[in-house]
Amino acid sequence: MSDHHTYKMLELVGSSTTGIEDAIQNALAEASKSVQMMEWFEVVSTRGHIRDNKVEHFQVTLKVGFRITNS
Repeated sequence: MSDHHTYKMLELVGSSTTGIEDAIQNALAEASKSVQMMEWFEVVSTRGHIRDNKVEHFQVTLKVGFRITNS
């Protein structure tokens, strides 16, 4: 067994009508359906969509690190 970990990164964009935290959770939940061993994330940017002078959608771009394993 190795004493170090190797990671690969992917970039995701999550969205939500209720907030930034939900946008993050939505992105991670959807990615977890096909990506295993996700271990960390970094918020790269946040933005939103405005309609009628109100926030309609929050969008968050994430870098997600997942561990590469020797199976």
